[in-house]
Amino acid sequence: MKTVNENERDNRTVRIVIVDDHPIVRQGLKELIERDKDILVCDDVGDTKSAIRAIAKHEPDLALVDISLNGTSSGIDLVRAIRERYPKIKTLVLSMHDESIYAERAIRAGARGYIMKKEATRNIIQAIRKVMEGDIYLSEEMSGRIIDKLLHAGPEDVDTHIEKLSNKQLEVFRLIGRGFKTGVIAKKLNISVNTVESHRRYIKEKLGLKSSAELTRLAVQWSLESTAE
Repeated sequence: MKTVNENERDNRTVRIVIVDDHPIVRQGLKELIERDKDILVCDDVGDTKSAIRAIAKHEPDLALVDISLNGTSSGIDLVRAIRERYPKIKTLVLSMHDESIYAERAIRAGARGYIMKKEATRNIIQAIRKVMEGDIYLSEEMSGRIIDKLLHAGPEDVDTHIEKLSNKQLEVFRLIGRGFKTGVIAKKLNISVNTVESHRRYIKEKLGLKSSAELTRLAVQWSLESTAE
């Protein structure tokens, strides 16, 4: 975690805190963003608690938040906390997920934009500037998906049911759909196996599923449909 002094902060227009649990990703983003002489990364951290401390210390203009943070709190939870505690600070969500439901949740939580990691090298500066100008940033592809979903979704649309899940339950559901077993999911999300099993039970209840086989089938179906969009 690298911070900057006050004099360096004053020389740039936009100050950013990066929140991502992969140090290499944080470093790469920092180097990429600071190619723009008007943008400064004043801190980079790997979890929600460190993020709140960094934001309180630096009072940045924008927090760039990875949606899939390890631990009990997700990136969306952090976005919501930032909105509630520091309403003047804008958030831009960075994600590896191209499912539109994640973008919708991020925006509803208070994020001003959603950018895929695969497009970050090309569009991260554009996304930051658009958010700082007061606009919402979504790629044309993601905007099209969301609009298409709103126009064509029916009462039995899968995403309509998935909306009932909490953010952490959605993460568990996504990983089930990717074919990961309970133990692997627990390691990926940095939670216990018992917690994963508890999430599975609640997911089945919320989605009206009777068995683990039905849960797996629906999760795989949703995963395949999202990938095919």
